[in-house]
Amino acid sequence: MNQTFQNATTRTIPVKDTKFVYRELGERGGVPVIFLHHLTAVLDDWDPKVLDGIAGSHHVVIFDNRGVGGSGGQASVSVADMAEDAIAFIEALGFAQVDLFGFSLGGFIAQVIVQRRPELVRKIVLAGTGPAGGIGISDVGAVLQDALRKARATDTHPKQSLFFSPSAQSQKAAHAFLQRLGQRQADRDTAVNDQTVQAQITAITKWGQAPNSNATLEQVRHPVLVANGDGDILVPTSNSVALFNALPNAKLCIFPDAGHGAIFQYADAFVDQTLNFLAE
Repeated sequence: MNQTFQNATTRTIPVKDTKFVYRELGERGGVPVIFLHHLTAVLDDWDPKVLDGIAGSHHVVIFDNRGVGGSGGQASVSVADMAEDAIAFIEALGFAQVDLFGFSLGGFIAQVIVQRRPELVRKIVLAGTGPAGGIGISDVGAVLQDALRKARATDTHPKQSLFFSPSAQSQKAAHAFLQRLGQRQADRDTAVNDQTVQAQITAITKWGQAPNSNATLEQVRHPVLVANGDGDILVPTSNSVALFNALPNAKLCIFPDAGHGAIFQYADAFVDQTLNFLAE
């Protein structure tokens, strides 16, 4: 039986000097899709509709990088180090080539992986993310703190304002997304700790303050699907446009009335686009 979000077994594997936790969905075989997740996220923060939609025809692997969730070690303050650990994880599983699915911070990591190990990567999906030195990326700490204050004041979840637009339609999608995140009850992952969150914020801030990376992105010849909402406040949408303009073999999809979590708000449409992209 194929593993789904609900029943995928949480496994561990030695990576360098520690252990990483991961889950595999779908049927093994072909080029696996490695999911690289966002600030504060653990295994259970992936939208099951997106996971199961892609795993319906692809081998999907999700994992916690060093110091995140149930994985051991201490989270790095460098996107480059996170990328090296992700490469080590991929190699520990014995994969010769993978597709990368990078969301937000995961999209930064995916960009480093493909530049350091281009032969390891076939195709890339970059969602809610941006290039090094991108506009507004270094403000992530302040944006996160503001969202946390609003959430406490209104008794809502921070992702409702961070990932979705204020419109009634988008907020309805936010509630549906949060309900989906709670579907899995057994064998749930460990939440991130404060040290990990601060390390990730530091890494993201440094990425946002880095020199413009257009010259290096122009060397990436891999097919890339870039997706975002039209009102991303975490990684401003202009960064998705910048990625599309810099990458020589990219496609761009901007969803209307949507924020950082547009791929969850429009999960069905996004899954269809991703499956078509991976099949091309």
